[in-house]
Amino acid sequence: MPYQDQTARNPFADPNSFSGRLVSGFVRIANAWGRVVIEGVTSLGDISVFTWRMIIWMVTARPRPETMMPTFYAVGVLSLPVVALTGTFIGMVLAIQSYHQFELMGLESKLGAVITMSLVRELGPVLAATMLAGRVGSAMAAVIGTMRVTEQIDALTAMGANPIHYLVVPRFLACVLLIPALTIMADFMGIVGGYFFSVVIFGVDHAAYLRNSREFVGGFDFFSGVFKSFFFGATIAVISCFRGFHCQAGAEGVGRAATAAFVQSFVMILALDIVLNMFLDGVYYSLWPGGSKLL
Repeated sequence: MPYQDQTARNPFADPNSFSGRLVSGFVRIANAWGRVVIEGVTSLGDISVFTWRMIIWMVTARPRPETMMPTFYAVGVLSLPVVALTGTFIGMVLAIQSYHQFELMGLESKLGAVITMSLVRELGPVLAATMLAGRVGSAMAAVIGTMRVTEQIDALTAMGANPIHYLVVPRFLACVLLIPALTIMADFMGIVGGYFFSVVIFGVDHAAYLRNSREFVGGFDFFSGVFKSFFFGATIAVISCFRGFHCQAGAEGVGRAATAAFVQSFVMILALDIVLNMFLDGVYYSLWPGGSKLL
């Protein structure tokens, strides 16, 4: 009787009523979102601590050359073909997609400026970072995750070697120092591909194409792309190594770590691209209010 009286006075107390089910649904949604927020804050804290420990080891103890050189070769040299090939195709696609629209407006001679600007400011850095995340980042997470699952990281610790200094620092330095070269390669091959389709295939005037590229694309545009690439490389290395270090047990855990490394790196690349573009645009228009190019 007391329970029935309480239910009659408060319809939300009855879980079978519409109001009770509505309240239960809101509670489940709040619990789910709360769990996501807590896990996100926890992961952010773990990544921050992981990054700080890596920086400490990078400053206090330089890795040996025999440890660095194979990592540099795997990250930089072996990534050049795929970055160059992808950059060439992107330049060709830009030329194909832009030519007919510019031709309708009688501005096909400006095609070189649009293609070059798009590549050096945005597509070159983002493309190189995406290829690095897909080819190198996933491999880093898989290799370190396998070492975690097979207890090789524990063995390094038992032998007195710090796994972050031995495994993470060389990969971080390789990504940060070599991604600018990959970005420049993507820019160059994209410009060559765009020039080939615009001038050779579509018949755009060679002199006008190059003149507009020089007039509308300045040194600050090139600097912006290279500057952003350092942050992209650092993000890829930190996220990939962190996912490998915190890999779950088993082959399925290694696969999830590799997938999470690429997806999270790609999302962070796009987010950083927005923030860095806002910062660089503010710097540019502060130095050159009239919009003049730094040639």
